[in-house]
Amino acid sequence: MSGRRVLIVGGGIAGLALARTLARIGACPEVIERERFWRAAGTGMFLPGNATRALVALGLGAQVVVRSMEIPWQRFCDHRGRLLREVDVAALWWPIAPCLAMHRADLRDLLLEATGDVPIRLGQTADRIAQRNGIVSVTFSDGTSGDYDLVVGADGIHSAVRRLTFEPTAAPRAVGQVGWRFVAARPPDVTTWSVMLGRHAAFLTLPIGDDLVYCYCDVLSPPDPDGAERGPAEQLTRLFCEFADPVPTLLDALDPASEIHFSSIEEVVLESWVRDRVVLIGDAAHATSPNMAQGAAMALEDALVLGQCLHEIEPIPDALATFEARRRPRTDWVRAQTHRRDRTRYLPPIVRDNVLRVLGRRIMYANYRLLLEDP
Repeated sequence: MSGRRVLIVGGGIAGLALARTLARIGACPEVIERERFWRAAGTGMFLPGNATRALVALGLGAQVVVRSMEIPWQRFCDHRGRLLREVDVAALWWPIAPCLAMHRADLRDLLLEATGDVPIRLGQTADRIAQRNGIVSVTFSDGTSGDYDLVVGADGIHSAVRRLTFEPTAAPRAVGQVGWRFVAARPPDVTTWSVMLGRHAAFLTLPIGDDLVYCYCDVLSPPDPDGAERGPAEQLTRLFCEFADPVPTLLDALDPASEIHFSSIEEVVLESWVRDRVVLIGDAAHATSPNMAQGAAMALEDALVLGQCLHEIEPIPDALATFEARRRPRTDWVRAQTHRRDRTRYLPPIVRDNVLRVLGRRIMYANYRLLLEDP
């Protein structure tokens, strides 16, 4: 890959991690990002052990540890706060890497710094992609164009690269959940990853340092049509009114100006991630529901494995085929476990609670078994 030109579309976790990986093997990557500036705001994230392991492989382990909190336990409770099961995730991931929690913007900043001298153009999108004679020609939103040896779509679940290069049917599909994410002041009793489970609803709290807590909550069916008029804070208060503390404390502290991210939960399922010299990685290729907390982990692993394949296999099409063959069983596993966990979550509460009390640890270990292995 020495001297090969690679365009990475998307400056998120997958794109920035790949930029660092390719620069380290002598390629000439450049990144375009549709946002016009790097936003300081954002939400939090949970990094299971395989995500931390990938960050260590990128040479960022020490920097990440300084900016994060270690999460040794996961607590599962019913909506009234009664403990159903605690899982020792430190033991699950030992001796691979610790599970961490941090602000998403902090991880973005670390990855951005790690790209070094890689050119990054903000406020740019790819408007046209054409391939001929081993060259990928890209026309950008500012009217300029460029030729590349490889184009990588790392532009998320609503990928423009996927839309431009793959069949029109390759679009995200809703999984029937909607979710909200926000960061708030941390109540003193929130000390580790904790989720409260109601009927077709869940509320997760995760301390991310600096006395902040990341909150993620979802419901199985869409909110009522008048929800937008109420505003997200009022809507959340109505939907989770029967949940015990810390939920009411957190929601009471929200005001109409609070930054609350709302989205329909979607997944991406493709027959292939490769079209000649265009490849998709991260959520652009295989987004899933977030209940396995594997979005960042799969993106980081994709970047590392793609870089390794390109470094070891000289013909780019052969390297891309090897990349997909290596990664697909793992991402398919994550999707299957995600569906399995959702089915467990949406059992009748009395059945679900008893399943978690008796089998919670075994289920957790089974969900992550394959991911303990190297990617």
